[in-house]
Amino acid sequence: MRFMILVKANADSEAGVMPSTEILTAMGKFNEELVKAGVLLAGEGLHPSSKGVRVRCEGPTKRTVIDGPFAETKELLAGFWLFQCKSKEEAIEWIKRSPFQEGEIEIRQVFEAADFGDSMTPELLAQEDRLRAETEARTKAGG
Repeated sequence: MRFMILVKANADSEAGVMPSTEILTAMGKFNEELVKAGVLLAGEGLHPSSKGVRVRCEGPTKRTVIDGPFAETKELLAGFWLFQCKSKEEAIEWIKRSPFQEGEIEIRQVFEAADFGDSMTPELLAQEDRLRAETEARTKAGG
């Protein structure tokens, strides 16, 4: 099972305050443990919302771009991990070991093709497999 680990923003992350060497060292050590255990699939920090945009979709063609920053810091993200775990409980145990001292981290299971039942036709499944293979090949090629 894959789980998206969503690290919530705080006043410092939204102000663009960079983490200290001590925090980066602790996070590097934690990420190394995740990699060695075969849990970490991806993970990155995010720039503050002041450097981001939102795109509001209305109907099939209307798109409105909204520049950051965005209100409600507690609803914003500062980073993420993508974990491969046997269960939600395993993902929780890993996050309990994280070096974070304050804030909130959300854990959400990622849908797999099988979760869509009959709606995921053989043609759609083949397309999904092809797109994943293309993405993986492009990532390995560095582009």
